[in-house]
This record gives sequence, C-alpha cells and structure tokens, in this order.
Amino acid sequence: MAFHEIRFPSNVSFGSQGGPERLTEIVTLANGFEERNTPWQHSRRRYDTGFGLRSLEDLDALLAFFEARRGQLHAFRWKDWSDYKSGALAQPTTALDQELGYGNGIKTAFQLCKTYRSGDQTYLRQIRKPVAGTVKIAIAGDPKVEGQEFTLDPTTGLVSFAVAPDINALVTAGYEFDVPARFDTDRIETSIASFRAGELPNVPIVEVRL
Repeated sequence: MAFHEIRFPSNVSFGSQGGPERLTEIVTLANGFEERNTPWQHSRRRYDTGFGLRSLEDLDALLAFFEARRGQLHAFRWKDWSDYKSGALAQPTTALDQELGYGNGIKTAFQLCKTYRSGDQTYLRQIRKPVAGTVKIAIAGDPKVEGQEFTLDPTTGLVSFAVAPDINALVTAGYEFDVPARFDTDRIETSIASFRAGELPNVPIVEVRL
C-alpha cells in the first residue's frame, strides 16, 4: 500500500456527492435519557464520484485512474469542491485565514490546520495535503516569501521557517488543500448502454488517515 501524490480528475470530482461523517454511539437509558459517545476524534469523509461522470471521456479517465491505483490498494489526492480552501469558498485565500500557533523563539515548524467554528464550539482539522503553490504564510500579519523565509512540504502540510518566529508572534496561513482518499471498492460495474441511458455507476471514495 502506498500514497500516490496525484489528484483524482477534478472535473469528475466536481459533480460528486459526499461530505464528512462521524461515528456516534448512543445508549438510551431506562429513564429515557441518552448517553452519547464517540470513538472518533476526527470526522471521516465519504463521496460517490459516480455522480460526476458526464461523458464517455470522464468514464475513460475514471477507469484509467482506478486501474493505476489498483482499486483500493493505493491512496490519492481528492478535491472536495465543498471544502478545499482555508477560508470561505466565495472568497480568495489570504495569509490571515487560519491560525497555526504562536512563536516561542525556538520552534521553526508549524502544521497547517483548519478550524471550524460554530457558536462557542470549534473543531481543529490538520491539513496534510495542501496544494503546492497556493500556500500563503504570515507572521504577526507580515507576509512571508516561500523559498526564502519558509518552505512547505506539500506531502505532509508542514511549514518550516528559516528563522523561528518571535515569542508570541502569531503564525497564520491561507491555502487550498486536497483530501487523502482511496477507492472504497475493488470493482466498478458499468456499461456503455446503461451509461448513455443515464444510469450512473456507484464509485465510492473514502478518506484515509495519515
């Protein structure tokens, strides 16, 4: 098993359906109250890319990608069109979109992450597959230059500074990112006749933990 640093055809994933899922264990007590718990710290995303197939060319691309990944064997990059940016979908990314942490004068490496907020609750998601060339970084609001003042590992989402940020200096970032994923099936069933008749194959995709 390996991770292939290649993105699933984005024109096909554009029409896919899916999103995050969680696992919640619910026990109803004798008095009618509930106890709820989850063994998952992080959500996991699932998609069906069959909905994104619009032409025979798309089908060709899907089959080639599936075979090259050996079905479920190798993971890959997936663009989730409903959640692929550090900020709002309708807004351009900026170096101030997400807080990565505060400097201490020693630490030089920071992990890209995205915080989801609703009311007074937050969820922190680590970003492991940023899109190279889209990452913007700032320290205390001052934009930094990639290749000179910082470097990015696009395979892990780790940002490394040439000089450690000063004590209490806020490190922020803006970026686009992919979801690490794999096929959730070893078989694709379709036919030209059924495809032309509007019958779409079921092609499940699932996020993988890294």
